[in-house]
Amino acid sequence: MFLHTLGLVALCFVYRWYKESKKVPNKEEKYVYITGCDSGFGNLLARHMDKLGFHVIAGCYTEKGEDELKKISSDKLTTTHLDVTDSESVRKVATLIGTLVGQKGLWAVVNNAGVALPSGPTDWLTIEDYKAMLAVNLCGVVDITLSVIPLIKKARGRVVNVASVFGRITPFGGPYCVSKYGVEAFNDSLRLNLAPFGVKVSCIEPGFFKTNVTDTEVMKNNLKRLWDRLPQDVKDDYGDGFLETSLEILDERFKQLTDSDLMKVVSCMEHAISAVHPRTRYSPGWDAKFLWLPLSYMPTCISDRLFLKTNPKPKVSVL
Repeated sequence: MFLHTLGLVALCFVYRWYKESKKVPNKEEKYVYITGCDSGFGNLLARHMDKLGFHVIAGCYTEKGEDELKKISSDKLTTTHLDVTDSESVRKVATLIGTLVGQKGLWAVVNNAGVALPSGPTDWLTIEDYKAMLAVNLCGVVDITLSVIPLIKKARGRVVNVASVFGRITPFGGPYCVSKYGVEAFNDSLRLNLAPFGVKVSCIEPGFFKTNVTDTEVMKNNLKRLWDRLPQDVKDDYGDGFLETSLEILDERFKQLTDSDLMKVVSCMEHAISAVHPRTRYSPGWDAKFLWLPLSYMPTCISDRLFLKTNPKPKVSVL
């Protein structure tokens, strides 16, 4: 009985591999629109898809990002200035894309642009901190997608949304997890809404990877800045040692969990774009697969107890 079950499981994995290995034809005729191409995943994906023969439209926030990407790419890659928080900028790029793709439509949009700071305990933050991050990580994703949906529907193409495994579980405070939960919800509703039109929607949920977003020095400076602006009564609640302990834990966890192989994420993005049968969700990173996702399926009382035990405690803690 055990061998029969093992054989059936193996057969299922072989079938899944065969099904997912099929690639879409005529990639040299397909256009892919990627946001956040100045650095990190977006930059690497733009260069990778360019080498594979796709027409890439790379949205960059800075002129420097555009120039550097042009220097190392083929003539099939088009760069353009894009501020995902500015609807006028989003509209201009959508108009440009419409001109480039013509009646073929847009094969794929990859909503990659995102920020991770400010991040810290919730009562260290202001509503403006939340608004600024949500404008990029959530509203930007929605605005970009809505701007090109007619072109995506025309090609019966793909929408690829980069969320995070922290859109499935929340181990720390601040707007980052809030924004990624929002992306997950938008992704799910979009997947159902666009399925009748032949459009496939995928979500990328990476764990910790070594990018500008996870630079430990930048993150530690962020915590120090947030601490410095706190009123004295809040500092008294947390105690003088809380900040130092938080910085030490941040360093330790990022050394343990951060993966430097960005291609693990980019390969998932590529598959979502180019596979005949893309997955609904991708969770690149060993920490996502073996730590955060399993924790997300556990009862809340268990995950809460683990986080409360491993996180630094305020001076006035009653736990």
